[in-house]
Amino acid sequence: MRLDLNETPKTILLITSSARGAASKSSLLARELTDRLQRRHPGARLIQRDLGIQPVRVLDMEALEALSTRPEQRTPEQRAIVAGHDALIAEIQAADLVVFGVPMYNFSVPAQLKAYFDAIARAGVTFRYTAKGPEGLLQGKKVYVVFARGGMYRGTPLDSQTPYLQTMLGFLGMTDVEFVFAEGLDMGPEAQQAGLAAGRMAIAAL
Repeated sequence: MRLDLNETPKTILLITSSARGAASKSSLLARELTDRLQRRHPGARLIQRDLGIQPVRVLDMEALEALSTRPEQRTPEQRAIVAGHDALIAEIQAADLVVFGVPMYNFSVPAQLKAYFDAIARAGVTFRYTAKGPEGLLQGKKVYVVFARGGMYRGTPLDSQTPYLQTMLGFLGMTDVEFVFAEGLDMGPEAQQAGLAAGRMAIAAL
């Protein structure tokens, strides 16, 4: 099921994942895309989550034990861990439009974003296993992913980000995904300008 774009989205969720703060090009372009969506849907509520400023706890042994412990048996520390995951899940469940700002770190997505997906991927809540295989439960959403990369990787074997996010989002039920690429940003001033311009042209065409 996909979002009916003839209907006004009620909630837009912007998730940025760069560790570079205000200097982040992926966050800059993701915010520009979000601004465009807000102008198109002025009544929509905006939720923003900056994983660089508010990183999600890594899925370690303590977190796994908290999630596997029965609610009534959890310690206060375990309840706090699960509550944090619950809040992230509630945010994305409520969203009609989702925008991800994603830089490339060492040929992959940032650890902050991987930790986010580890937190929201919960069996029986955001996906389930059926006789026909896994079924994502975060359906009916439109998703935009804005990539910012220092080099040129789109369409090459070195682009592990795009297939990973297609797989991860699809597994959770988000199959209506569009990708925006801004590449060559560390290849000199002219290449950076060209890469940002290409990203902005792609955003304008959405």
